[in-house]
Amino acid sequence: MNTPVDMSTKSTAARLAAAQVKAEALTEALPWIKTFAGATIVIKYGGNAMVSPELQQSFADDIAFLRFAGIRPVVVHGGGPQISAMLKRLGIESEFKAGQRVTTEEAAEVIRMVLSGQVNRDIVSRINQNGDAAIGLSGEDADLLLANKAIAEVDGESIDLGRVGEIAQVNTTVLTELLDAGRVPVICSIASEIGGEAGKPLNINADLAASAVAKALKAHKLIMLTDVPGLYANWPDTSSLISRIDPDKLRELLPSLDSGMIPKMTAALEAIEHGVKQAHIIDGRMAHSLLLEVFTSEGIGTMVEDTIVEPAPLGDGHQANPAEAAPTDGLNASNDSNGGRS
Repeated sequence: MNTPVDMSTKSTAARLAAAQVKAEALTEALPWIKTFAGATIVIKYGGNAMVSPELQQSFADDIAFLRFAGIRPVVVHGGGPQISAMLKRLGIESEFKAGQRVTTEEAAEVIRMVLSGQVNRDIVSRINQNGDAAIGLSGEDADLLLANKAIAEVDGESIDLGRVGEIAQVNTTVLTELLDAGRVPVICSIASEIGGEAGKPLNINADLAASAVAKALKAHKLIMLTDVPGLYANWPDTSSLISRIDPDKLRELLPSLDSGMIPKMTAALEAIEHGVKQAHIIDGRMAHSLLLEVFTSEGIGTMVEDTIVEPAPLGDGHQANPAEAAPTDGLNASNDSNGGRS
């Protein structure tokens, strides 16, 4: 005779097991939360992570989590899938050279409309479901992003990309004021042209825009969400994913990379060269990939670093003067250890 299963006991055990898993995850995150409290992190948001409603909301929740954990996030976004869809709908041809979209004046107007009027509004709205912190900005607002026209080189030949820009100046005063007020700036990657006509913006590659913002703010991290798990040493060999790489090795690999990956890795390298401690390339198609990269020791993508950052120790007793004992920039850095992943 079969003994009846005590469903209430089974349910309680299952609930306790699930709660234990959550508690362990929070415990693992705590040293990293301590380490990065007060740190400025610039996040580039783009690719297919912007298409799925579920991924859109998980990203927005991650940004809210960072803010409530005492981190100062800045979001810089593109909108490639949405731009391509609108250009196709309007019958405007689009092509890419050197990993960037060739942009006519007509296309630039469409890009501005899509990024500022649609994508930016959606991101801000989703983040603000967890509060009222997010503020939407265009690179044209308050001369936030000022740029010159960019010229690309392909096989030694100069290529005119049209209304595509290279950022020359970032108005950090506006961003610092917002961050100090507890806000989350959400910036779309278009810019005013230095010496250019009013109403004629320049399209900026979002990876390079995020790098420029991170450099100007002297951010602690630059994190770029993309459509691949990270950087591969020998693509398409998926077993060659690089978890951690130093700037010198990245410079060696850069010329051999796929054209779509070059702007991302160039952005990461430039950020590191200008004082950003770590730059990350992560898979935005994975829900909560941002939290997994920042708050776990293993991480999930490729990290470019020049300074090893360790998690803050737990259970290390009371400090008589925490302000003197803790680093002023919110990071516990060391060059002598192979410490934590983030």
